[in-house]
Amino acid sequence: MAETEPAAGGEGDERLRAEIAAKLKGGLETEAWPRAGSSEMVNEIVGRLRSEAQDDLVAKLVVAGVTDHPIEADDLDQPCETCMYYLVHRRFCELPELMIPVEPTWSCRLWRI
Repeated sequence: MAETEPAAGGEGDERLRAEIAAKLKGGLETEAWPRAGSSEMVNEIVGRLRSEAQDDLVAKLVVAGVTDHPIEADDLDQPCETCMYYLVHRRFCELPELMIPVEPTWSCRLWRI
């Protein structure tokens, strides 16, 4: 199992980002749908992340619906780079239940403006 909260930036993020990319490219099926369009759905997904996926990288990716490409929902592209949880200079998702390095063009179902 990979370390899911590496030290801020640097080599640890790069290694974990590459590991995540390989899993996604390798066919890992994640729960990209339905998108978390309501507070209830957000709470449900966050609750699952807390209970089912705390220290399990693959479970986090699956439950959060992480994809290696942007998703369009409600006529709106939803790439990580436009999400409120995305740290641009670090290429990192700071949603407390995820805390993973990501690529700008990836997406997850917890995307928020």
